[in-house]
Amino acid sequence: MATVAELKAVLKDTLEKKGVLGHLKARIRAEVFNALDDDREPRPSLSHENLLINELIREYLEFNKYKYTASVLIADEHLRKEERKSTNIEELHVSQAVNR
Repeated sequence: MATVAELKAVLKDTLEKKGVLGHLKARIRAEVFNALDDDREPRPSLSHENLLINELIREYLEFNKYKYTASVLIADEHLRKEERKSTNIEELHVSQAVNR
């Protein structure tokens, strides 16, 4: 019969292999930062340039399969989905170097 410690180890290994554990850790980090964020002080609105920079960082993270890090970035209120939808490569005035 397996001990509780052995069962915990097998469960942890399984969750790590499936990527679930990393996702949970990233989500917990994002929620901790959201809880610590001071809601009394309003954040400044993002300029168009900063929105494009955030979008480039998000695309870089997703392209390189840093999906947990990207999930923390996306969880931030500044990177709302409707803002991300309006951003496209033509606005950057650069050529797309990598074909996806």
